[in-house]
Amino acid sequence: MKLFCFLTLFFTLTLQAQIQINGIVTDSNNKPLPFATITTSENNNTITDVDGKFIFKISTSANTLTVSYVGFQKKTIALIKNKTFYAVSLTQQTDDLKEVIVSNENPALTIIRKVIASKWQNDPQKKLNNFEYKTYNKLIVTANPDSIDGRVDSSASYKDLDKKIINVDSSDYKFKEIISKQHLFQTEKVSQYQFTNKKLKETVLGTKMAGFKQPIYEVLAFNLQSISIYDPKYELFETKYENPISNSATSTYNYKLLDTVSIKGRDAYMIYFKNKLKRRSSGLEGVLYIDKENFAVAKAVMRIKGVLDISGIHEFEYIPKEKIWFQSNTTFKIVKGKNDDDIRILGGTIQFDGDVEENFEPRKKVASDFTYLLSESNSFDVRFNTSSPVKNPSLYIEINDDAAKKPESFWEAYRKENLDLKSQKTYQLLDSISVSNRIEKRLGIGRKIINGFYPIGPVDLDLKKIISYNNYEGFRVGLGGITNDRLSKNFRIEGYTAYGTKDGAFKYSLGAGVLLDKYTNTWFNGYYTDDVREIASTVFAVDKRVFKIYDPRPINISTFYEYSGWRGNIQTKIIPKTEAVLEFSRNYIEPKFDYLFNYDGKLYSSYVMTTAMLSIVWAPFSDFMQTPTGRNESEKRFPRFTFQYTQSLPNVFDNDFTFSKIDFKAEYEKKYLNRQKTSLLFQAGLAMGDVPITHLYNTSPNNLTKETVVQRITFSGRNAFETMFFNEFFSSQYLMFQIKHGFDRITILKKVRPSLVIVSRMAWGNMENPEQHVGPSYKTLERGFYESGLELNKIYKGFGLAGFYRYGPNQLLKFEDNIAVKISYVLDLGL
Repeated sequence: MKLFCFLTLFFTLTLQAQIQINGIVTDSNNKPLPFATITTSENNNTITDVDGKFIFKISTSANTLTVSYVGFQKKTIALIKNKTFYAVSLTQQTDDLKEVIVSNENPALTIIRKVIASKWQNDPQKKLNNFEYKTYNKLIVTANPDSIDGRVDSSASYKDLDKKIINVDSSDYKFKEIISKQHLFQTEKVSQYQFTNKKLKETVLGTKMAGFKQPIYEVLAFNLQSISIYDPKYELFETKYENPISNSATSTYNYKLLDTVSIKGRDAYMIYFKNKLKRRSSGLEGVLYIDKENFAVAKAVMRIKGVLDISGIHEFEYIPKEKIWFQSNTTFKIVKGKNDDDIRILGGTIQFDGDVEENFEPRKKVASDFTYLLSESNSFDVRFNTSSPVKNPSLYIEINDDAAKKPESFWEAYRKENLDLKSQKTYQLLDSISVSNRIEKRLGIGRKIINGFYPIGPVDLDLKKIISYNNYEGFRVGLGGITNDRLSKNFRIEGYTAYGTKDGAFKYSLGAGVLLDKYTNTWFNGYYTDDVREIASTVFAVDKRVFKIYDPRPINISTFYEYSGWRGNIQTKIIPKTEAVLEFSRNYIEPKFDYLFNYDGKLYSSYVMTTAMLSIVWAPFSDFMQTPTGRNESEKRFPRFTFQYTQSLPNVFDNDFTFSKIDFKAEYEKKYLNRQKTSLLFQAGLAMGDVPITHLYNTSPNNLTKETVVQRITFSGRNAFETMFFNEFFSSQYLMFQIKHGFDRITILKKVRPSLVIVSRMAWGNMENPEQHVGPSYKTLERGFYESGLELNKIYKGFGLAGFYRYGPNQLLKFEDNIAVKISYVLDLGL
């Protein structure tokens, strides 16, 4: 009986055994034929890529391959044992083509129009009210060792005709040796997808990442390809393209009917599409398999060939009960394209060749040229019309607390096939390398440095507090930090102290926070602070902390006010797609410039403010990810809106004045396929009641009061009015609008590739009760303020130049006084 079971198992495995073959299909002139159909004697099929090449896993029992292409004669070739490469040349037909003619127009275009018209009954997310399924995904970064030469190259140089120095290059040999044993990177993921109320949510049930005990959550949220083939914008490698079956696709793409084939036992049209633009890398191209009966997509091959050669394949199963094609497998692959820059993929650098010109000698191929990324997913346990509840439906992706702690039995249950020896060694070797090289620790340090902190034991040192400069304090030197998870995950202490060399005063802050709910990042915090702040500046409490090694604008600021007192707040992300801060504070305010505030006939040189403030940012189109450590914005989308309301509290803790402030900000950003970007910023503020000038609005000026243009050269600010002089305008209510358009980088020299940005800004404002402000002289913005300019950023080592011109009713008499020349600095962290 045991022998019978063993023989049965062996026989079954033999029947399922597969081999991989590859080859190329060309015409009689040796030109490749893209998307030719290849069918085995067992009726399995594939297609060639845009270069006419194919890689195909076939059963060992298959004995022939049939290759077909519209306009060419079919060819059937015999498969030869142990032969893995086949070059097939097709002969063009001389008789009339027997294509399927649907109408008098291009038959492919007619079919595509029917596909577009039928989307509502073929798209599962349109036709079905709800469904759910699970997926198993495996992603690897690897290379084919057989493609790598692996020789140990040597070169010789001579000195004094006698001495010879041998330089040995063994990098290719070492790389081939490594890649023969393991992959460069590997991760697995099991997810549950639930669709309800027109929203699709992913819950990560298990994740395993080679070299990391704690997975990199950003990698899990990285969108390699669109989940749905029916999305209006199809996404490949986090870049969106016009979908070839979107409502307006026929104006973007050309279509060609290639063949008719059988997909899962149903006849399908095979339609090739390509962007109408002649320029290379202008958009998607690929093949759609369209069901003849219901005009649904039965298979799709999407591809971009440029800097990277990226392809995404979607395969579907037909569900007779629902009369719908439902996605069963997806494959995503990145291989080398053509470009003269190094490209970073998941932390590794891969070289690429530029467009080859005449008499141009390409660089020698190195081993890393053969590196590629492959991600494969298969769906299972598909259920329709379910009533399972969806937890936190507003989230795009949620990672279970125990997702990274699953035992091997969990993975064995979900893997389509067992891990091969190479994949097993990848986990073992990369885990060992990660521990010995402290990779996770270094990654954690790098993340904190990007946010302006450096971890030292249980404390993260605040890099922003070490040194800075402004015209009031002079050099400001200090020390600050916040405790990290090594001390406690539920409690934190933070603080800083600083000293100004010019004002000769110490500043400090001390505070603590308690975590109320880790899933919504809800903290209760309390602080006591004695410090200075720029007058009339707008600060949104929910704005993200921006770390700059060098923040130039504060250098030229000379008007500050001192504030000392306490504040307590609650930070939370409990409301979907928002982050909010509710704060109560009491501060003693003392202006550090010549100013008195006239209130009820009394002049105040200092005053007390007790206020309540609510600040909230809403990102309705962004995707949010719930991880075991909290909720994060996994993909930032626009528009996004920020609202802040401040109210003084009369007769509370000696508050002096009664006033209200409303602040609002709207941001929009659009990126284009040609690497251009347009960004819009609208900001407004309204102060009502008795508000000192310290808490009004200056609309962020950044120009020095100097005689000549050269004397006024400083660093450009972030969204600042570069031609507006400091303390030139004040407002109790204002509107500000900014538009920027950035073009793709221009190559002047190999290392000189500046980016051109066109900028235009405008502001309008008004001052209520100007008689209350005694001391400074200023203008108001009833007639508006306008400036436009050009930025030439990243000319060299991040440095650039910018020029702006002031025009309109507030233009100055001297022409040169309306001009501002600035130095720009953009730090590229390579993220």
